[in-house]
Amino acid sequence: MAVREVVIYPDEILRKKNTDITEFNEDLKTLAEDMFDTMYHFEGIGLAGPQIGVNKRIVVIDIPEEDGSQGKNKVVIINPKITALEGDKIESQEGCLSVPGYQDTVDRYPIVSVEYQDLDGKKCVFEKVEGLLAICLQHEIDHLEGKVFVDKLSRMKIERVKKKFLKLQKERMGK
Repeated sequence: MAVREVVIYPDEILRKKNTDITEFNEDLKTLAEDMFDTMYHFEGIGLAGPQIGVNKRIVVIDIPEEDGSQGKNKVVIINPKITALEGDKIESQEGCLSVPGYQDTVDRYPIVSVEYQDLDGKKCVFEKVEGLLAICLQHEIDHLEGKVFVDKLSRMKIERVKKKFLKLQKERMGK
């Protein structure tokens, strides 16, 4: 398959509305494989369509094993909808492939339920998921809503991060 370019914050692509997927075909399977290839290449555990410039409601996730290896927990999540968020919010240390080299603490719910479709269009459910998968689901589904994890930071931190990445963006364009 192929490693695609990751869209870097604060690119407007990350803010666009993402459309539901209605065709479940070979092109969709290729897109999902490209997303996994891209995610692994950049050492991530989750990736949403808009992060590679595809404004469609698709997410890939692969939570690593205890030894750090990936490939056994691959899941493709299409047209997800969070149906329940439970518990008192907890602090989560997060990073993002679209905000490379930056991590910070945000608040997330510890338990989440999600309805979605698989690559064949079959309806599926994550019921009362906890741990890293729950955090990752919320993070990636936020991308499908045009949100980036830095949006959950204080206004001062958001401005600092935005300034830093706008400068990087200008440097890249100048090259």
